[in-house]
Amino acid sequence: MRVPPAFLTLAEAVICHSDPARFDLAYRLLWRLQTEKHLLGDVSGPDIVRAHAMQKSVGRDSHKMKAFVRFKELPETGDRRRFIAWFEPEHFIVARVAPFFQRRFTDMDWIIATPKGSAVWDGDTLRTSDEAAEKPEIVDDTDDLWRTYFAHIFNPARLKVKMMQSEMPKKYWKNLPEAELIPDLIRDAEQRVRDMAEREASNSMPKFHAALQRRSFPSPPRGEGGA
Repeated sequence: MRVPPAFLTLAEAVICHSDPARFDLAYRLLWRLQTEKHLLGDVSGPDIVRAHAMQKSVGRDSHKMKAFVRFKELPETGDRRRFIAWFEPEHFIVARVAPFFQRRFTDMDWIIATPKGSAVWDGDTLRTSDEAAEKPEIVDDTDDLWRTYFAHIFNPARLKVKMMQSEMPKKYWKNLPEAELIPDLIRDAEQRVRDMAEREASNSMPKFHAALQRRSFPSPPRGEGGA
């Protein structure tokens, strides 16, 4: 069988989707491509539309995994520090995304556990599994660091709740330590903006008064009216 390279890229994403019909769709596209050479260019065809929607959803889920995995340190047992993270993906993307974490955190041992599989890096070998994992109940000092960081970067004057929830959907909040702050930050945003405006106005009054005084009573030229 022969297929264009674009099909391999598309199929790799489609088979990571959680839809039980994903393999049927991938096989149907493979079969059709043997006689319909330009099938992938038919962007209005139902199979192609569905395949691209799956690919987009898997890509979005992969992006969220890279953004929202939070490692927690495990007790030391050797020379290398050990970490574990819990994430709840929508699709079967663990093996797809695990190399990203291997490249980024190659100097530490870690486990990423999810209901749709796990990834383990020991400094030498990256291993993945499709078996569902159980959520570990671990809390460490980094939880407070995440809360402190998020509270400091939160700008109430630029708050757009719908956009924020689009970037950080609520389904991820329960596993993000900093998300505990979001309801209170949203609730207090308007008052904080008013407080900021009042402080800005108060701080600007002396500067405005000084500028007005200089304009109304300019200093005499050097050498005139003074020593």
